[in-house]
Formats: sequence, structure tokens, C-alpha cells
Amino acid sequence: MSDNNHKKQSGIKDLIAKGREQGYLTYAEVNDHLPEHIADPEQVEDIIQMINDMGITVFEIAPDAETLLMLAGDNTPDEVAAAEAAATLASVESEQHRTTDPVRMYMREMGSVELLTREGEIEIAKRIEEGTRELMAAIAEWPKSVEKIIAEYDKIATGERRLTDIICGYLNPMDHVPSALAQQQAAEAMKAENDEDDGEDPTSEEEHEGGLDPEEASERFTELKKQFAKTTRSITRYGRMSKSATKNIQELANLFKFFKLTPRQFDPLVTNIKTSINAVRREEKYIQELCVRRAKMPRKFFIQNFPGNESNYEWSQTLSITGPSWAGNIQNELSEIQRSQKKLGKIETDTGFSIIQIKDINRRLTIGEAMSRRAKKEMVEANL
Repeated sequence: MSDNNHKKQSGIKDLIAKGREQGYLTYAEVNDHLPEHIADPEQVEDIIQMINDMGITVFEIAPDAETLLMLAGDNTPDEVAAAEAAATLASVESEQHRTTDPVRMYMREMGSVELLTREGEIEIAKRIEEGTRELMAAIAEWPKSVEKIIAEYDKIATGERRLTDIICGYLNPMDHVPSALAQQQAAEAMKAENDEDDGEDPTSEEEHEGGLDPEEASERFTELKKQFAKTTRSITRYGRMSKSATKNIQELANLFKFFKLTPRQFDPLVTNIKTSINAVRREEKYIQELCVRRAKMPRKFFIQNFPGNESNYEWSQTLSITGPSWAGNIQNELSEIQRSQKKLGKIETDTGFSIIQIKDINRRLTIGEAMSRRAKKEMVEANL
């Protein structure tokens, strides 16, 4: 087994041990132990499912004492089981497709799914929206995201856009999430009302805007615009990493995360982030190849020292002069290494974030997607 795989399995074994010890894990704890390059929501979802299958429940937030008592069982560490699970989980990153037979998986999962109660339905709806809110909050931190949606909203005044081109509703706070049945009934009632109005007033459909209240939208977008202007001033004056800017960005995210964007608006925002993270990974992979494979730098040394120095020319320059026995090899690859570092530096300049911060936003985006996808999957399975 390679040192790299051993390290991954060791980290996952530690995670499993922690889950067995405390009786649960949180999404944040799982996220902290994931290898950097696992960013596919389906992979994250698979990992969480495997952990749940081991009897370790994964929660959005740490459960209270009463919930833990209900979960209490045999949490005695099983080194063999932990090692096997770690090997399985570590292998997920290299899988291009799920290897389990889909028919057997379907039969196994359907046999374990209970009929959905109203309380269960509400709980799943809460989890779907919680994941989406986390995702939207991460998007809000990405440059130009909020600005783009505000610009789209302003086009309503000129007739270039309708409200339903931009949003399809609002996400609810944690303490007020209607059940999917209630949402369906409300939608059917609105459809029936619209059908009754057909032929009476050709402008009625536009006034309803698919059930959205233009006045409420105006209030929400006005508040968003004010906070966006305040955040922009803070970033310009003090810098994006300042305490003032950080506080204002968080307040902006807290407003933005409750908008339920249409796919036409939402998808490009996610694509922008993933395009940048893919560019980062491409350059990092090339730099690693230059340093480890060509210059013979120990992989462990690269992994420990490269983070934080992605665009730091001095790091690569110093290694090429004062490094160990492989320093001369680094010198031979220096121009190519620094060419990729320059590209990473441009990404940092364009976004205003360090590479580490870009990865953090992407990981929060991914975990939000995984939370929402997993809850939606449970909803679909329970209704089959």
C-alpha cells in the first residue's frame, strides 16, 4: 500500500473511531476528513451512506443528549471493521461509477425504507432546504454571484426579465418548513385559480408571477442590494480578508441564502466556482508532477509544504537553491513550476481569495449539495 493511500485510510479510520466514540458524526466532521479532491456530491453522498451503514449516524448539527440516548448502542471500536471500512471509503475517490449492482442495491434499499410519515416528510424537507441554504451561502461569498442576480432582477423594470425568470420562491428558516404535501396542495390551488382566471384578464398571470408576490420580492431584493453595497464598500476600504468585510460578507450570505433561484440563474453560479476549482486542480496536479515525478521531491514533503505556497515564487525559487539532494532537479523544472504558479496567482487575483479559501468555498458548496441530494433521494425512495 502506498504512503498516500495509507494516510487516507488512517484519516478515515480516525473519523470512524471518533464516530463510534461519540455515537455520531456531523457533516462538518466528515467534510474535514475528506481528501481535497473529492468534490463530487455523489461521492460525498456515497461516503456518508457507508458511514451510516456502519451504524454511525451523520447529522447536520451535533444532536442533543436525548437524541444520543435514543441512538445508544454498541459503539465498541472494531479495528477490523474500521480498517475494512477505511479501505472501502478511501477507494471511493478513484471510482468513476458506483460498482454495486443497481438492481441489488435498489432491492436492498427499498427493503430498508419505511413509509414516510408527515413528521418524516417535514424533517426531510428541512434537510433539503438546509443543504440548499448552505450551498447558497457558499455561492454568496464568490465574487460577482450576488451582483449578477441583482443585475438580473433590475432587468424586470425594463421588461427584459420576469420575476419567475430569476427566482421560483424562497427557502424557509429552519423552524418553518412546510411539508412537501402542503407545498403541492398550495401549488395545485394556485394552478386552479389561474385556470379559473383564463380568458378573464390577460395580465392576471403576470401579476401572479407564478405565485410570487412582487412586493415581497421588492422588499427582499432592496434589503439584499443595501447589504451588497455595504459589503462592497467594506471590501474596497478594508480588504476582503478584514474583520469588517468578513462580517459583511456573512450578513450578505445570510440574506442571499434564502432565495430559491431558477436553474437558469443558479447553474451558471455553481459552474463559475467549479470552473475555477478545476483550473486550480489542473495546475496543482501539474506542479505536483513536476516536483514529485520529475524532480524526485518526496511526495510527503510536497503535501506538507505546498499548501499556502501555491503562487509563492519564493518557495519554488528557494527550494531550487537551498533544497536537499533533489534541489538541482527543481532548478531544471523551475520555469514550468513558476508558470503554473503564475496561473494560480491570477486565479487568486481574479477572485480575491487564496487557493486555500477557494477550496474551502468549494468544499462547503459540495457538502451542501450532498446534504440536499441525500435528503431528496430519501424523499424519492420513501414515495416509491
